[in-house]
Amino acid sequence: MSQDVSCDFSVSGMTCAACAARLEKVLNRLPGVEASVNFAAETARVRYAPGAVETAAIVAAVARAGFTATPVAVRDREADKARKADEVAAELRLFWLSAGLSFPFLVQMVGMFGADMAGSHHADLLPRWLQCLLATPVQFWIGRRFYTGAWASLRGGGANMDVLVALGTSVAYFFSLAVVVLGRHDLHVYFEASASIITLVLLGKLLEARARARTSAAIEALLRLQPPTAWVERAGQLVEVPVEQVMVGTVFVLRPGDAVPVDGLVLEGESSADEAMLTGESVPVAKVVGDQVFAATLNGDGVLRCRASGVGAETLLAGIVRLVEQAQGGKPAVQRLADQVAAVFVPTVVLIALVTFLGWWWFGGEVAPALVNAVAVLVIACPCALGLATPTAVMVGTGQGARAGILVKNAEALELAERIKVLVVDKTGTLTEGRPAVLDVRMVPGAARDDLLALAAGLEQTSHHPLARAVVTAAQEAGLSLSLPEAVQAVSGKGITGQVAGQRVMVGSPDFLAAQGTPLPADVLEPLLAAALTPVGVLADGKVLGALGLADPLRASSRAAVARLQGLGVRVVMLTGDHPAVAARIAAEAGITEFRAQVMPEGKAEAVAALRGEGLVGMVGDGINDAPALAAADVSFAIGAGSDVAIEAADLTLVRNDLAGVADAISLSRATLGKIRQNLFFAFIYNILGIPAAAFGLLNPVIAGAAMAMSSVSVVSNSLLLKRWRPGKSD
Repeated sequence: MSQDVSCDFSVSGMTCAACAARLEKVLNRLPGVEASVNFAAETARVRYAPGAVETAAIVAAVARAGFTATPVAVRDREADKARKADEVAAELRLFWLSAGLSFPFLVQMVGMFGADMAGSHHADLLPRWLQCLLATPVQFWIGRRFYTGAWASLRGGGANMDVLVALGTSVAYFFSLAVVVLGRHDLHVYFEASASIITLVLLGKLLEARARARTSAAIEALLRLQPPTAWVERAGQLVEVPVEQVMVGTVFVLRPGDAVPVDGLVLEGESSADEAMLTGESVPVAKVVGDQVFAATLNGDGVLRCRASGVGAETLLAGIVRLVEQAQGGKPAVQRLADQVAAVFVPTVVLIALVTFLGWWWFGGEVAPALVNAVAVLVIACPCALGLATPTAVMVGTGQGARAGILVKNAEALELAERIKVLVVDKTGTLTEGRPAVLDVRMVPGAARDDLLALAAGLEQTSHHPLARAVVTAAQEAGLSLSLPEAVQAVSGKGITGQVAGQRVMVGSPDFLAAQGTPLPADVLEPLLAAALTPVGVLADGKVLGALGLADPLRASSRAAVARLQGLGVRVVMLTGDHPAVAARIAAEAGITEFRAQVMPEGKAEAVAALRGEGLVGMVGDGINDAPALAAADVSFAIGAGSDVAIEAADLTLVRNDLAGVADAISLSRATLGKIRQNLFFAFIYNILGIPAAAFGLLNPVIAGAAMAMSSVSVVSNSLLLKRWRPGKSD
């Protein structure tokens, strides 16, 4: 489905993992549709072939299944947030009403427990007619959501948590009602069980909703960083306008300390920007004319005049939010087991409850204890914890990744990253800076380094060649003053000549200088070649002054990043199209023992495919030529400053131009998968221990309801511990 359309929907009405599994089945029955439903995020991602299905048909299918879907593309975030707040407030009011009606039952239960401890006979502390009066509104008004949810589920051909709660509490309520109507004072009534279970389930849902809201805090925090207004130029005046009114091409002004409203290009001024929210790097980045500024970053002490280049959904911030939401809505392979279990869970539990009832009635001869134990089985077996185990951990993990400059495109990549055995790295722009620099200067006897560099840079000021820019930068960094050149003549690909400070200067390749009759001396040229540097000779008035050695330098952080990856048990292999001598130098500087040079783009993809036989392979690159290899890898990483093609082909994007981000991604993957495994263990062990205990009469239905409510909260709370993860950790 390479050319499929992808659409996200906000889904309301799901109460447990079984709801999500059922809705997923409903959507996947639509022609040409591939759907994934995330219970924790309350979203559905639908992919389909163009023209195969209309959005309205998808919304209608969701409605027939008993839920409500809204396309995310047209969703108003603030309205959505307000709607959810209103829903929580309404649920809170219902809970307190339910708690007030159930409180007398709690007093009675405490009194009955005290009588049991004293060994005395006890009667109902509350008249049975009053118990019925208190329990009825809880059962049918406050608890009506369970009946409507159960009916929608059963009508759609499935069964969810609402079926368990509605069935369990109804059995307890109607049995008790029959006892009261028939005047059977020899039998117990269980109005307190039905009312208390509904109250506890509502409490669990409220706590769960609050905890789940915290899992999406990363996106909320990112969105809050963008200022609501911008200062724009209108008729020569600065006017503050809502950021929604800023269009591409609009000129806006950043004052000292302002948050950047949209992406833009600096037209005037000099300043610095705190881009930590994008890159995780605390050092401010200098901003001059021609540099880019990004929405939600912070301007420093200078004033900048900028032209908007990306607004609304086209800003880098919006792109990050989309990637985070996309990953949070994804479903890693580890969740398949949970989905398979959830699909058959409720019918299995109903069967176990029926067997429990019949078994206790057959062997005990009494209906009441059989009924109580069957209700306990129905109540304890809530599949919510199972459904929340994976998505909540993925949501928190991807949010933490976004904060650290690791943008996860899909949840499966986050899962696979922890298993990487071999990491293939590109050289240029990944291990290196991606631009040449002067790394060595060799002079003939009697020549001065500063004179050589000043003359070469003075002549190269007129050239836009990357090597020329590197020479000028080296002279500027050395604090040298440069004279303007005259009578400049360039020979493409070979060299350049001209007048600088009254001298006839020539700068070029060794072959170019040799062709002019002035070859570079061996003691100047050979050390540069031995170090795999590109030599550029410098002559003044026909005399050789020396040569500059240029190369793309290793990033300052690359060696430490490689060492950290190797410490994580990852074998690092470098692939490059460069000369073997250059590859050997960079590999040695980076601490890489295995590399392959002069590899063409298609050769990189073949090399990655070959390495996959030795374990799960990751690939990190930044250029168009890396895209085939990125697509061939099991997990691919794109350096954030790389080409759009590389970023599109990669599973994870590293906002910082730093290989250490790969180690951080592996660390984050291990932390996230660790939480998922813990959550699944807790969810499974809870049911493995709870259901038999209830079936054998070891759990009161009310206690079972409390345990069920807290199980979901504990799983979500465990996922929230991922917020302790920080980049730079080894695992």
